[in-house]
Amino acid sequence: MNQLDRHDVLLLSELQRDSRQTVQQLAAAAGLSATPAWKRVKEMESAGIILGYTALVDREKVGLTLAVLAEVNLTRHSEDDVRRFEEAVAASPQIVSCYATTGQADYVLKVLVPDIKSYEAFLHGTAFKLPGVTHVRSSVVLKEVKAETRLPLAGGERAPAPRRRRS
Repeated sequence: MNQLDRHDVLLLSELQRDSRQTVQQLAAAAGLSATPAWKRVKEMESAGIILGYTALVDREKVGLTLAVLAEVNLTRHSEDDVRRFEEAVAASPQIVSCYATTGQADYVLKVLVPDIKSYEAFLHGTAFKLPGVTHVRSSVVLKEVKAETRLPLAGGERAPAPRRRRS
């Protein structure tokens, strides 16, 4: 798929806002009829622009009340060590995101668990056993100020409806 045009960006923005919308609702928001809107969405799915659809779950309401950002350092950075570490991270359900970074840490992990005892068990049972880990520095999240899932797509904001003139 080539560059995204204004209609594609509007469709993506609407899907990020609410992926349960009907094709008719998406089409209206993007200024298209239903068939072209549906075709564009299918093309973006095929091109891998749209990776999937999911439900947003309130983590605290399902018992994951503690969020921790863990900075991890590895002993070596050989291709095999990095691959093994990243595979082990991918297999750990408590690790919900992992970023390879510059700076003091090699990786930053976001870990979600029910409580501090569960995090301690995660550290000893998982984190310290990850391949190549030499150091883990933990920061407990006191409050999530912003946790956005929508990507900031340029041009994806819907224009306000035109004002009607009073006669």
